[in-house]
Amino acid sequence: MTEVGAGPTLVLVVAVGVLVATGVTLLLERSLSRILLGVILLGNGVNLLILLGGRSGAAPVVGTAPIGEMSDALPQAMVLTAVVITFGLTAFLLAVAYRSWYLSGDDEVQDDLEDRQVVRLAERDEVSTADLGGEGPDNDPEQVDPGPALRRLRRGEQR
Repeated sequence: MTEVGAGPTLVLVVAVGVLVATGVTLLLERSLSRILLGVILLGNGVNLLILLGGRSGAAPVVGTAPIGEMSDALPQAMVLTAVVITFGLTAFLLAVAYRSWYLSGDDEVQDDLEDRQVVRLAERDEVSTADLGGEGPDNDPEQVDPGPALRRLRRGEQR
């Protein structure tokens, strides 16, 4: 991107592809440290992609250059916001990984009982019978009381 208004070079496009592909691959791992690295790489790849979407040129300060030669400030502002969000997510995942390592001595995410049940049912091609409904609002805590909605509906009919 040496010329004013020139598009992204092939090297930058390939760098975006490699960063995003590596980040997604690491996100699919079971280790929290690899997931953390995947989030960092994916965030950097997306930030570079957003930055490549903008127009290059002179500083976007009024009076320093003609309007057509100024760079677009919106992608820069979006990248700055994305960097802050990625940093916050990275700090959170680092805390989760440390807590997991502190409690279990490993940062590997283990299968829970629901995961194992889903795998077993998928192997047998069955449907889970955990909550088929039909228990009624008194016996099922997932059911919501329809009273307020019915009152609003009746008020709407009276108008």
